[in-house]
Amino acid sequence: MQITHDEQKTLAPFQWLKKPEVDGPPAQRDPKVVERVSQMLKEIETKGMDAVRAYGKELDGWSGDLEIGATELKKSGDALPADVRTALEMGYERTHRFASAQREHLTDFEVELAPGVKGGQRYVPVSRVGAYLPAGRFPLLASAFMTVGVAKTAGVPTVVACTPPSGEHGAHPAVLYGAYLSRADRVFAVGGVQALGAMAFGLLGEAPVDMLVGAGNAFVTEAKRQLFGQVGIDLLAGPSEVAVIADDTADPVWVAADLLGQAEHGPNSPAALITTSEKLGRAVVAEMDRQLETLATRDIAGPAWRDFGSVVVVRDRDQAVAVSDILGPEHLEIQTEDDDFYLRNLTNYGSVFIGPWSTVAYSDKGIAGTNHVLPTGKTSRYNAGLSVSRFLKPLTYQRAVKEGTASLAPAVERISAFEGLAAHGATATIRIDRIGRTSGAFDAIPDALREQL
Repeated sequence: MQITHDEQKTLAPFQWLKKPEVDGPPAQRDPKVVERVSQMLKEIETKGMDAVRAYGKELDGWSGDLEIGATELKKSGDALPADVRTALEMGYERTHRFASAQREHLTDFEVELAPGVKGGQRYVPVSRVGAYLPAGRFPLLASAFMTVGVAKTAGVPTVVACTPPSGEHGAHPAVLYGAYLSRADRVFAVGGVQALGAMAFGLLGEAPVDMLVGAGNAFVTEAKRQLFGQVGIDLLAGPSEVAVIADDTADPVWVAADLLGQAEHGPNSPAALITTSEKLGRAVVAEMDRQLETLATRDIAGPAWRDFGSVVVVRDRDQAVAVSDILGPEHLEIQTEDDDFYLRNLTNYGSVFIGPWSTVAYSDKGIAGTNHVLPTGKTSRYNAGLSVSRFLKPLTYQRAVKEGTASLAPAVERISAFEGLAAHGATATIRIDRIGRTSGAFDAIPDALREQL
């Protein structure tokens, strides 16, 4: 999440209070990762479950049962503190409610395009989804809500989930409880590349999945990249990103805390402040140093801020929008006196958090309802986060009756003849000849449309 030299030339001059120490994006593809993932997927495809189990023992230290039984899954919440269990239940309910509202606003339709000619669209869910629930350095407890739960809300009949076991302890009970709340059909203690390969190749007692979703480390992301085409994917997520747009009304303590809240995801997680106030920018830089002194995760957040953190002072709110849209951050907070201006004008971000009382962590943990599987690496220019729409195929259909032939066939004949595609034209000719030709077939264009042409 950096501004390149070419991108900077498109902007009016601005001031750097802090530039990233590392010159380049944090998520370059490592050739060693690419080669290792390719080798693993090939072995999993050819050797099947023997390879999956071998990798599970080698990489996760797990040789027990791979599938989590329904009874164990249901009881997974019993191992959690009561307040954690209640918070997870709240997170699931709010994520499900927001996803349900999304689904309600995606409606089938049919429209008459001409007399006797109708076109329509139906939203049909994919049949099978495989969800990866990460549990690496930190178990991300809300992941199941965003992947399994949203897929089920979209109407996906079968959702299989995999989560990495941790040595002799097996899968994390809080991750399992999230999968249970989200109504996963089957859950397996399988991690990493072997999990994605097993789901894509149909090795877990199920047919191959149609789609893989869920975040993970560089190996998981590379596996999704290599499996794309054989299966669909949600997106290729890199290190977590955050940007804050703030003016002199913002509290530097809150801004610094929110930047660190995402920087602690990993030592290569970018965090950026875009501000119209140099005073605020300098106060935030000082506050970052102060908060890092006592932060329990400073060994992670500190290098992330040092190597990939940035503070940009811009001329005005228009330039703040321009800079932010170039960064295209995964998470974007707005803490200004004119938040609605930014909401109206910003176009490139994964999800936006409006006002000082809206922090990214509310969504990260599922409590705000919106999805936290979001585009990174400037891909928000053309991509959006995971939602029910990603699990739905907008399938179109056409319905023409005899009376509509006169407004369809002659134009198709003429276009096909011009293209030299005789068989295309013939399919129209045999129909128009059956009912007889009439003049004026091209006079049916509405006057308003003709004026636009």
